[in-house]
Amino acid sequence: MTTDEEALISLVAGAMAADYTAVRRAGALLANSLQESSPATAQKMRSLLNRKGVALRASGFSEALPVDAKSRFPLIEEQAYPTTPLFVDERAGAMFRAFLDDVEHHDVLAAAGLSSRLSLLLSGPPGTGKTLLAGHIAARLGRRLYVVRLDSVISSLLGDTAKNIRSIFDFVPSRGVLFLDEIDAVAKLRDDKQELGELKRVVNTLLQGLDSLDDRAVVLGATNHAQLLDPAVWRRFPYVVNLGLPDLQVRTDLWAHFLTEEVAPPATARTLASISAGVSGADIQSLALAARRKAVLAKQDVDLADLAVAVLRSRGDIPLDANGDFRALIVQVAIQKGATQADVAKMLGVTRQAINGHLRGSERHGTGTKRRRTAGT
Repeated sequence: MTTDEEALISLVAGAMAADYTAVRRAGALLANSLQESSPATAQKMRSLLNRKGVALRASGFSEALPVDAKSRFPLIEEQAYPTTPLFVDERAGAMFRAFLDDVEHHDVLAAAGLSSRLSLLLSGPPGTGKTLLAGHIAARLGRRLYVVRLDSVISSLLGDTAKNIRSIFDFVPSRGVLFLDEIDAVAKLRDDKQELGELKRVVNTLLQGLDSLDDRAVVLGATNHAQLLDPAVWRRFPYVVNLGLPDLQVRTDLWAHFLTEEVAPPATARTLASISAGVSGADIQSLALAARRKAVLAKQDVDLADLAVAVLRSRGDIPLDANGDFRALIVQVAIQKGATQADVAKMLGVTRQAINGHLRGSERHGTGTKRRRTAGT
């Protein structure tokens, strides 16, 4: 029996069983086999599968997501598109746009022999926007976002982990986006002497799954520990975005958005951005929203000096249990990081003379950042 014959039988069996996943998988196989001999027919079949998929969903039919055979916990969950805007630097933004262009024009690139895997790897420390960027990619493409639940995939029975990974890649639709968050948990270096042989077979299963996907499938991976990934995994992701801590411009945009322009006009946003160097985007969001909630409950304006102290605490410039008036330190750190005296004065609601006084006081009493950190060690 040929592959096409098997796909036809699977297509009929899936239709009779109302198994949308099986129908879509068999249809994709048939479309792939027709690509060279009849590309127009292959394209028409793919379009038909997509339209029928929407109709099935609208009629109340829901496809069954893969589950762990023993625990019955779902291995994948469909997540909604993010509502938070995406803030990335120009380098990451350029790769984001290039990847979207290649996905959207895959057929054109394939016809010219220039297509590649539609797989993108996101790396960087926690809180830098990897999950958010994955959601925005799915939203821009208008595809469902399927997030792999590694807590269900990784079983205490090592053989079951590989089975779960195979189940995930058997399910992946060509019109969805598969997001493998914390991919390093199942993609570690195979030459790690401390790992068991079965764990190395898990990596092989992952690689086989990535290789088995339809060439239109979009796969996103994310890791906080890029150095742990097996080199073969890197080769399966031709697109890579390294998300570092936000630069000055991104921090300025983050403060302006999460505090609102009314609370943080350009001068204030710039000053807060200057003192929050080294703070992640997620932490900036958390600090800004916490300050706004506190203001709403107290029925008063956001205390920007208090917010600046919270930022310096998060950076480690002020001990968590320290109390007192830290305006002199706020002024010194802001000026040291490039803020102008005029901008600092506007944020704190004081005169330029007061700013000069704080700077002189800092120099006289040694309240600089470096001196504080030395004293605390």
